[in-house]
Amino acid sequence: MPRSRLSKIAVLGCALALLPASAFAGGALVRVNGLVLRADGGFQPSSLPRHQFVPIHFEGYADIAATDGGTPPALEQAVVDFDRDGRLTPGGLPVCPPERVAEASTAEARQVCAGAIVGSGRIEASIGLASGPVAVRSPLTIFNGPPLGGQPTVVLHAQTTMPSTQTYAIVVPIERRRGRYRYRATVDLPPIAAGLGAITHIAVRVGRRFSVNGQRHSYVSAHCSSGILKTHGRFTFADGTIIDGNVETACTPR
Repeated sequence: MPRSRLSKIAVLGCALALLPASAFAGGALVRVNGLVLRADGGFQPSSLPRHQFVPIHFEGYADIAATDGGTPPALEQAVVDFDRDGRLTPGGLPVCPPERVAEASTAEARQVCAGAIVGSGRIEASIGLASGPVAVRSPLTIFNGPPLGGQPTVVLHAQTTMPSTQTYAIVVPIERRRGRYRYRATVDLPPIAAGLGAITHIAVRVGRRFSVNGQRHSYVSAHCSSGILKTHGRFTFADGTIIDGNVETACTPR
């Protein structure tokens, strides 16, 4: 790593207690280089079998802000590793190719790819205009995407209308891995408003129950082998700042 970037690395290491899905508070807080990042998350149910996978719903959020109140540096990439106690089961779900929703509004995308929806949420951004920062927001939809190299993907869809309409259909590859983490999701974020914008808030809820040949399935499932589900994240910003570390969420084995 270049020497100039070494001083811009913040390590996020925080154990989070599991909170009800509607009551996130506190969580992990990092301040570095004029940047503030707060993140939290949880899942339901919190009591899980020690070995058997059962359906869950996951919720999480992240807030990004500049300490001077202006537009923060743009988040360019997020790499998230998920615990081996979690599992994705996309097989049997319809897929939504990104080109199908690349020009669609939120309502149109959710209609044309209704069967592929695995999650939803919202996203907010700050656009740094000459007159000052302007806040924009959009519903976020997460679709089951076409496999890529034999690996699952999701498609993140959002649309903003300030300063002009811009539609996002971002393919996120989900790599199956060996070792401590079962999956790695890599999100490469395109420029917002021709580079004038930066994400300030993202909230997601992931979980989908469905049937295949009369058998019930869950897109996300988990068990609790050790009392802790660990997530690792690495977030790279346009000014060179990197926030890297682990977040631990408690579960109750049964």
